Amino acid sequence: MLRLFLATVCALAWMAADGRDTNAQTWPQKPITLIHGFGAGGNADSISRLVAGALSEQLGVAVIVDARPGAGGNIASDMVARAEPDGTTIALLTGGHAVSAALYKKLKFDPVESFAFVSLIGTFPFVIATRADSPITDLAGLIATAKAQPGQLTFSSVGFGSTQHLTGELLSMTADIKLTHVPYRGGMQPLTDVLGGQIDLIVDTITVTGPAIKAGTLRGLGVSSAEPSPSLPGIAPIARQLPGFDVSSWIGIAAPASTPPAVIARLNEALRTTIASSAFRERLDLLGVRAQASSPAEMHDFVAAEIKRWASVIEKSGVQRIE
Repeated sequence: MLRLFLATVCALAWMAADGRDTNAQTWPQKPITLIHGFGAGGNADSISRLVAGALSEQLGVAVIVDARPGAGGNIASDMVARAEPDGTTIALLTGGHAVSAALYKKLKFDPVESFAFVSLIGTFPFVIATRADSPITDLAGLIATAKAQPGQLTFSSVGFGSTQHLTGELLSMTADIKLTHVPYRGGMQPLTDVLGGQIDLIVDTITVTGPAIKAGTLRGLGVSSAEPSPSLPGIAPIARQLPGFDVSSWIGIAAPASTPPAVIARLNEALRTTIASSAFRERLDLLGVRAQASSPAEMHDFVAAEIKRWASVIEKSGVQRIE
């Protein structure tokens, strides 16, 4: 009887696994939901829609963008980590995923093991900027003002624990100044408030800040990458004023852990084809993103390394980790 029971269990397990493999070979048969964790109109949202359109063409099914802002992207990450691993739910992760993993003492999901990573899409810097009529005209002026008025200057981010938040904290630490953090839920509200004078500084992507800088309503004070951004060549890197300062974030696609390898391979192939397209790369360039594809294993190792890097920054900056 015991042998019969064990044989039945093994047979059912084999049939289930075989069924998943068969479904993976014919995937996708249903629309795919691409979830991101930030507000409408922001960098993640803009890139999600760009990626969704390209994947839809590659895969032959609708790819629907679902924004679930909050907690620096953790709400969206948790949703995807708990989703059925059948290839119908995927995530657009940002550098904030690694920052949260380093900042929060405990998350509802494992930032590495809860996901099947697919491919990086690209990397990008942040911009420190203020409204065009601000008395702060350059980074040196920002530092001087902050030293004279400790804690009086405010800067935005897309959420506590976001990469923008840590970029502002790293700037404060490196320049030995005190800035006051004002968290938002992403989207365009930080830009609206800095232009309206509700906050002094914005730390955000070129997607958000670039059009206003080019229109002359926002003044860029520095980019966070070690080299100038081709999208905003007139704005000098912060590193020219503060040697060694270098922050670049990233965007990539992941699925729930246990998603069939055949599905991950197909997604990776579709993304690589998309990222190799000159038209797609040009659209990323306009958003200040430098295209960069990867293998699933490369993205896995990259994310793990980013978590360690930000853990070191958080420890040195004195930012309190969250329970």
